[in-house]
Amino acid sequence: MITIDTISKKYGKAEVLNVPSIEIPTGQSFGLVGNNGAGKTTLFNILLDLIRPTTGAITNNNIVVNQSEDWKTFTGSFIDESFLIGYLTPEEYFDFIGDLRGMNKADVTKFLNQFDEFFNGEIVGKKKYLRDLSKGNQKKAGIVAAMMGNPKVVILDEPFANLDPTTQIRLKILIKELIKNKEVTVLISSHDLTHVTEVCERIVVLDKGNVVKDIQTSTETLKELESYFSV
Repeated sequence: MITIDTISKKYGKAEVLNVPSIEIPTGQSFGLVGNNGAGKTTLFNILLDLIRPTTGAITNNNIVVNQSEDWKTFTGSFIDESFLIGYLTPEEYFDFIGDLRGMNKADVTKFLNQFDEFFNGEIVGKKKYLRDLSKGNQKKAGIVAAMMGNPKVVILDEPFANLDPTTQIRLKILIKELIKNKEVTVLISSHDLTHVTEVCERIVVLDKGNVVKDIQTSTETLKELESYFSV
């Protein structure tokens, strides 16, 4: 269970986020959508204790995220390429993250084997540093690293951006596999309404930092979202 309680964020007098209350049950696939500047990344950054809220607190499985680091042992995330270590190769990076997650080299190799199609021969074994990969391939590496070590919570900010159509489809399959056992809570922000409605059972819409919709996904959700954003 993730609980967002009276979270706000101000920069000077400008308030960029004001979320009274959101509860995300364990195992839920949760989507966050909104236009640029809506506060999506700000909320995820607070959830990951990358920035501190002006008011309120977020609890991740009974741990207040800005009071303890214990939540980090079961939370995987990828916000952007700043999460990577550019001077490492993908293999070195995966070994590093695996070690943090209690995985040995054999565990890491076995884990990575299931992503051969997703990597499409462009990540592992190329003798390139992460900084020299394309934006899309950097994102692939970051997303897979976020899934290492059997996390209970996975947080992905704009995971479909910069990916080609084939990889977007493969990513949707990976996310659906991740959430099908209802033990992993997945939070996704996206500008792509079609993709997010396909993989998320619940979608919250932010507008200028405020929650304006909280929808249980149905066959009508995409039309509802398109209608909202077309006004």
